[in-house]
Amino acid sequence: MENQTSSSEFVLLGLTSDPHLQSLLFFVFSVIYLITLFGNTVIMIVISTDPHLHSPMYFFLFHLALTDICYATTIIPYMLVKFLLKQRTIDFSACIIQMSLILLSAGSEIFMLSAMAYDRYIAICKPLQYQEVMNKPVCSQLVGGAWAMGVLHSIINTLPMLNVQFCKYTEIKHFSCELPPLLTAACGRTFLNKLVLLSSAVIFGSSSFLLILISYIYIISTVLKIESAMGRQKAFSTCSSHLIIVVLLYTTALFQYTKPSSVSSFILDQLFSIQYSILTPMLNPIIYSLKNNDVKTAL
Repeated sequence: MENQTSSSEFVLLGLTSDPHLQSLLFFVFSVIYLITLFGNTVIMIVISTDPHLHSPMYFFLFHLALTDICYATTIIPYMLVKFLLKQRTIDFSACIIQMSLILLSAGSEIFMLSAMAYDRYIAICKPLQYQEVMNKPVCSQLVGGAWAMGVLHSIINTLPMLNVQFCKYTEIKHFSCELPPLLTAACGRTFLNKLVLLSSAVIFGSSSFLLILISYIYIISTVLKIESAMGRQKAFSTCSSHLIIVVLLYTTALFQYTKPSSVSSFILDQLFSIQYSILTPMLNPIIYSLKNNDVKTAL
């Protein structure tokens, strides 16, 4: 049996060990990262400079774009370096930092989407009270709360990881230091860590999803009462971009973080992670640019 120790570095198995495929993947993920940076930065600049977009809805979109940049930057640049140098090792401290930033970005993003759902609920269900309810202090508190929940989610899961024992040689079957594969690679007891992960994923994930679900139940109920088809279409169009993003994120992320280890699959886990941590941050600005008339006009 291998000695349990405070291992100084891990081996990230990544997506492939084939040098030719690594060169191809370096190009693919470089393009994805550039699109992510460009798209989200453009969204942030347009929202900041266009007076027509100085409203609560776009204030939240600005911070969603910022969250997406943080999320992608936490993962992709390190992948690119590994592809380029054909190196798979990562220091323990760097791995823990990356893991904590992934948790922070993911936690902030889901609550940012909840804040955006609440904004749409007030706009559609209580339009006459919208300016009064969604004032600047309230919007700032909602955004600050989303970031704070991300920080809390990260701290709750990161601190217990500092006491986990790893073998002298530890392989992580993933392309980044996400918490589930990191726990799978541990040699010591991880029951408490898995319990904390499952509890936090259920509490944070389901609470934010419940807020979104309740908001949309009221929104759909209100929209269906609108007599004109054009009025219903206009109301739904303000929510469609947000709804697509919610589905893209929640369908894979919540499953990935709550599924039992017995149903874990190396390929499936990596595909899910790519979808919610790499592709979603790239697709968010594209979806909002295509589906939102105000953003299209500003561009």
